[in-house]
Amino acid sequence: MTPDVTRLNARLAAAQPSATYRMIDRVAERKAAGVPLLSLSAGEPDFDTPQHVQDAAIAAIRAGHTRYTQVAGLRALREAVAAKFERENCIPTRWQDTIVCSGGKQVIYNALAATLNPGDEVIVPAPYWVSYPEMVQLCGAQAVKVSCTEANGFKLTPDDLARALTPRTRWLILNSPSNPTGAVYSANELRALAEVLLAHPRVLVLSDDIYEHLIFDGASFATMAQAEPRLAQRTLTMNGVSKAYAMTGWRIGYATGPQWLLQAMEKLQGQQTSGASSISQHAALAALSGPQDFVQHTRRVFERRRDAVVDSLNQARGLRCAGPSGAFYAFASCEGLIGRTSAGGRPLHTDEDVALALLDEAQVAVMQGSAFGLGPYLRIAYALDDVSLARACDAIKTFCARARA
Repeated sequence: MTPDVTRLNARLAAAQPSATYRMIDRVAERKAAGVPLLSLSAGEPDFDTPQHVQDAAIAAIRAGHTRYTQVAGLRALREAVAAKFERENCIPTRWQDTIVCSGGKQVIYNALAATLNPGDEVIVPAPYWVSYPEMVQLCGAQAVKVSCTEANGFKLTPDDLARALTPRTRWLILNSPSNPTGAVYSANELRALAEVLLAHPRVLVLSDDIYEHLIFDGASFATMAQAEPRLAQRTLTMNGVSKAYAMTGWRIGYATGPQWLLQAMEKLQGQQTSGASSISQHAALAALSGPQDFVQHTRRVFERRRDAVVDSLNQARGLRCAGPSGAFYAFASCEGLIGRTSAGGRPLHTDEDVALALLDEAQVAVMQGSAFGLGPYLRIAYALDDVSLARACDAIKTFCARARA
């Protein structure tokens, strides 16, 4: 074929494939070849979707709810979403102030695509979820990555935010609890950031709350529109059913925000996917409006796993890991391994070298922190059963002990 035939959109050509999905593909290939891998790389709960949610989906199929829905989502689901924001986040919300999309990722992409123009900037605190910067550049804007150090709990400070803001800033993206660090912003920390933002009325806030219900140590969850209502009319509060209800494959995300933004997102979605799966929407309705004991149970399980994994990682030579406050990731420094050589002979110059050596030599899959904007760290997902987690941690400790200078 000629070069003209194979030419891609320039923004897509410049985008990087998802680092997490590249690792997931490696894991799948090796498992298919019979390699007994333990994967701590995937960002999804290991639990089954609650039974009453499964039953609601089956009932929806049998009732014939298999046709198109409204672009912005079923009214019943949007009413449940509004009730959730009112009940759990104290954000005044009408059902008309909501949108349902095909996963949380589509919520974020729709918001950025609907508002960004060439020359615009989006502040992305680092470490960040791998898709944020790529989405920004796909929309023709520039991601301004602001390093948030371990000394600051991997969180954006008001001073760092103030330095990053320019007349071109269009969005600030905040993710709490954080993927990949598990960092959680308190209400006071959000209010301190809000004080900076109030002086910049053009800047929108995207609050990615997808891990809201996975918060530990008795802490209370806070989100920007709740912590500082004066920012509510320029804040998109995004959430979904994937993490809280073990529904990653159902692909339902939702949000609330100002009407002008939701209308623009709906317009874009109408020309893109037309709307989320009707069956998945009925399942999400059951998740949001039904019993919530599953959410509390899994939170307790993840908190217990966090404690065990962090304790084990801190016993590994060359690793250091602070306890995350939420989500289901440990973000461990592997600085003590950099400059060493693995037992299999791989020089460990970077955190990616460490991750690949763990995959090849210890049969444990983790993600390198540099993929999330900060190295040398490893993101270790503890969304795995206790026995497998213990085996994986033992393999990591053995790998570290055998690395040589």
